Amino acid sequence: MDKLLLIIKREYLAKVRNRSFIVMTVLSPLLIVGMIAVVVFLTRMNNDQKKVIGILDESTYFDNVFITGPELAFVDLRNITPEEAKDSVASMGYYGLLHIPGDATIEAVAEGIQFYSAKSPSITVTGMLEMRIAKRLREEKLRQIGVSEQMVNELVANFEIPTTTFSGERSVKGINEIKAAIGGGFGYLIMMFIIIYGAFVMRSVIEEKTSRIIEVIISSVKPFQLMLGKIIGTSLAGITQFVIWILSAGVLGFLAFSFMGVDWQEFGPGANLPPEAMETIEEASASNEVLQLYVAEMLRIPWGTLIVSFMIYFTLGYLIYSSVYAAIGAAVDNETDTQQFMFPVIMPLMLAVYVGFFSVFENPNGPIAVGFSLFPLTSPIVMLMRLPGGVGADGVPWWQLFASIALLVVTFIGIVWLAARIYRVGILMYGKKPTYKELYKWLKYK
Repeated sequence: MDKLLLIIKREYLAKVRNRSFIVMTVLSPLLIVGMIAVVVFLTRMNNDQKKVIGILDESTYFDNVFITGPELAFVDLRNITPEEAKDSVASMGYYGLLHIPGDATIEAVAEGIQFYSAKSPSITVTGMLEMRIAKRLREEKLRQIGVSEQMVNELVANFEIPTTTFSGERSVKGINEIKAAIGGGFGYLIMMFIIIYGAFVMRSVIEEKTSRIIEVIISSVKPFQLMLGKIIGTSLAGITQFVIWILSAGVLGFLAFSFMGVDWQEFGPGANLPPEAMETIEEASASNEVLQLYVAEMLRIPWGTLIVSFMIYFTLGYLIYSSVYAAIGAAVDNETDTQQFMFPVIMPLMLAVYVGFFSVFENPNGPIAVGFSLFPLTSPIVMLMRLPGGVGADGVPWWQLFASIALLVVTFIGIVWLAARIYRVGILMYGKKPTYKELYKWLKYK
């Protein structure tokens, strides 16, 4: 036990004192926050540039329809021909020209509407123009058949089906998707941590193997102790770096965006939409009562169970995969030779993320979601996607949660045992590119 603790301490200190570790710990939050800040700045700058469009309206149907808004500015052109209007718009550098011809009926006018621009216009701009024109067409047609403005408003009113549980408690839409996204975030963190820091374990083994230091080390400790010490020491260093990244990135992000004067509502739902779309969204948006229901549903998420489960699945998942990474590192002489073994290791993680999102979003208690949340190589990610929905009768059955953890423990013991058998032989093998057949022979060595 004392030797294992010494190995863990050595691996941890070797990682955190490494110059590249220190540089990446400091620079990564700066780079991430800087990149996000640049994207936000460019987005805001792009949104601040209004597109000016000339309007040549030769009809009498579209008065007061094209009003300057936050993204589009309209210039009214009068008493000129379409050719003169196009020349004027092009010479003044406007985004484009909307020509509305004159005709006896609004249907005929609509058929002749044309938009001119120097290059193909964006779908956002044409969508805004089409929305205004379609709304005016609808209003005019309804007016022609004698429908009043009040009746028009009643006709276009939105309808939403109220949802209630069998016990009579009101429920809200989309909460299952939100819960799955929260669990998916935890699962994605596990996947990224496994990929990044599992590779650290593999590189550490390769470096010591190629430098022949490993031959000296194993004269004092057992290969299993050395492998386990490397895994735990590297994981502790990774957790240290991860915590520093989260804290520093949060502080830097808050300071950077506060300095830039970012209004977060600009990036919320309905941001950068035309006034007509905003009106529709505002009419259909949740009332204060519905918002309180969403908050109540979020508070019902078993956060304590979710966090404890995250730590359990994080630990067991990392130990399983890092053991495989350590075995791969011991089996090869350089990092190039690891490529043939990497895809089978990463594939279950990728499968868990994509299949988990598709299955849990649609049916968190369906056979696919349950199966992948029990399968040890995918359960650390998929089970965390299901847990925000609760545990017990209304969520994940307790037996499934305990069975998933038990299978993880058994799998961890089995994989560590297999990895240790490969590790004890591989660390002393040089100059031979291993194959799957060769690894199988190593497993049978006494």
